[in-house]
Amino acid sequence: MLRQLFAIVCFATALIGAIEAPAAPSALLITGGRVWTADAERPWAEAVLCVDGEIVAVGDRADVEAKAPEDATVIDAAGGLVTPGWWDSHLHLFVGGRNLAGVQLRGAKSPEEFTQRIADFVKTLKPGEWVRGGEWDHTIWGGEPPTRDWIDAVSPNNPVWINRLDGHMALANSAALRIAKVDDSAVAPEGGSIDRDESGRITGLLRDNAMGLVAAVAPGPTAADLMKHLDAANEYLLARGVTSVVQMGSLEELTALRAAQANGRLKVRIRMATPLHQWRQLLLEIERNGKGDDWLAVGMLKGFVDGSLGSHTAAFIDPYDDKPSDRGLMVNTEEALERWTQAADAAGLQVAVHAIGDRAIRTQLDVFERVAKANGPRDRRFRIEHAQHIAPADIPRYAELDVIASVQPYHCIDDGRWTEPLIGVERSKTTHAYRSLLDAGARMAFGSDWYVAPATPIEGIYGAVTRRTLDDKNPDGWFPEQKITVEESLRAYTAESAYAAFAENHRGMLQPGMAADLVVVDRDLFAVAPETLNQAQVRYTIVDGRVAYDASNSQ
Repeated sequence: MLRQLFAIVCFATALIGAIEAPAAPSALLITGGRVWTADAERPWAEAVLCVDGEIVAVGDRADVEAKAPEDATVIDAAGGLVTPGWWDSHLHLFVGGRNLAGVQLRGAKSPEEFTQRIADFVKTLKPGEWVRGGEWDHTIWGGEPPTRDWIDAVSPNNPVWINRLDGHMALANSAALRIAKVDDSAVAPEGGSIDRDESGRITGLLRDNAMGLVAAVAPGPTAADLMKHLDAANEYLLARGVTSVVQMGSLEELTALRAAQANGRLKVRIRMATPLHQWRQLLLEIERNGKGDDWLAVGMLKGFVDGSLGSHTAAFIDPYDDKPSDRGLMVNTEEALERWTQAADAAGLQVAVHAIGDRAIRTQLDVFERVAKANGPRDRRFRIEHAQHIAPADIPRYAELDVIASVQPYHCIDDGRWTEPLIGVERSKTTHAYRSLLDAGARMAFGSDWYVAPATPIEGIYGAVTRRTLDDKNPDGWFPEQKITVEESLRAYTAESAYAAFAENHRGMLQPGMAADLVVVDRDLFAVAPETLNQAQVRYTIVDGRVAYDASNSQ
């Protein structure tokens, strides 16, 4: 790890000054569409004027046009919708960028197709090169998890280490297991598990903390690789209207992002979250380099309580319906979570914790409640990431404890295909309980968890508004009582996400003085039939007053 960090620093030093950040136009005028500002006092307007990366006027078209300089660049929204730039409040930039070039398994519809895709990808590699990426989903072909026996014959000379789409389960082939020295005698670490067949032989599937047994020997990216992954992620996000993100990553990735910023390679604004247990290291980083600026800000920490539903590692109060002996697992102990949270909070850092099952969510709410009481009042903005399967009694606690629900609506329409057989109807009623959370007064930020799900806010809005699962088996919505409106969804992608990242004074609304980050969509999302929301297209993405994505140039 130290060698990798040194390489990143050296690479950054070599590149300083090599890439110039594109200059923002002096003035940008957007007219011809309906403008939704996210400002509750004045939600609608007809035009927006941006000057030198800042919004200077929002209002009636004639009034705004009168203030525009003669040389202003004009964008015609052509009857579409203009909104504040969209946030993705939870993603993994570098892994997402890396996976764009890795083996693509998300859409594999059968074990045979799964194997063939890996075989085809191996043909593009040299012997010894690792096969990475994946994002497979075994629920598509009926629920049988893959094993190394499926892929060993097509990858004898290439180690394979591919993740399930949720990132809480991964498959290694025999070559990768040999390199990691993981054999049938291996013991899973606490907070993880190793799948075995009836004879006790390891199948190649490792879950949660056990994944570290192979991840520790898989080659990490070089500094140059990280920059390529970031560039790919930037372009992917901008094409989908994303202008600000919360990056869930590592201190090493933070070093790479600082290098990228120094070289003008940041194209979206980033709030960085580093591991909760490394809170001391983050404090030292802040002492050396500060908390950052409107392009790259630090001060958030991310921890884990449990795993995921699809990997059977989400922690539940009651057993899984399809496996009565299983209640999931806790990735970290409650004692460790409280110790880290209390220390980080006392140091003034923001804490966000992954919790998916109802037992995990209750555990972390309890931790947050005790820490807030022990450390006293302050503007801390605790976050629970995912918050997927909430016990009904815990829904009001989000508002009562001022805990933000950081959720991913694409997961709702994806997971809704197969959730009920795992946890039953009653627990599914408060799965992705967006309506219940909002009605209880909770604050809610939207994201994607990309690479786990696509970073596409349009599909997220569609998911939150319709709850129509991806298999088209719930045309009226999966538990439709949890639907929310287009405006509530947009607010979760803009103003609420900015608040959840301590950025509401600069972003999240279209008001004079705010950063000129905007999205232009090809239709009015408020006016179309809900079932057609996912057909909308981003026409322009504007960051810092500059057109960062123009759909007409990407054909």
